[in-house]
Amino acid sequence: MLHKRLADYLSAIESAVQRLTDERDIERYEEEVLTPDRVNLRLRLRFANGRLLEVSEALVATAGGLQTLGYRYHCQDRQQALVFRYDDTPHFPGLATFPHHKHLPEQVITATKPALMLVLEEAAMPASSLPDQP
Repeated sequence: MLHKRLADYLSAIESAVQRLTDERDIERYEEEVLTPDRVNLRLRLRFANGRLLEVSEALVATAGGLQTLGYRYHCQDRQQALVFRYDDTPHFPGLATFPHHKHLPEQVITATKPALMLVLEEAAMPASSLPDQP
């Protein structure tokens, strides 16, 4: 049986994806249960604005809550150009939020791990509504 914290998290993500029903196509939705306390989540969503969002995150339930073992939230436009990518790959040690960061088309900036719900909303925004970046 899946840990309640993981089950609740996955349920919330599934609900958030379903709320975007008119705005996206689900190309992939995979919840890989490795143990009752560990899950890998992989999503591939195509939005009405032409963007493609690929999500990969590994989660484990601990006594203190959910811990992310690794994540990558990659968004590109219909021409396959990068819109943004959040990840925790340790390749920018000079950033204050190392290993967490955000890739933009022309730069990499400091960023903490965003909630996946917010990433879904960011990917679904019209291009003209994207927040300004530093």
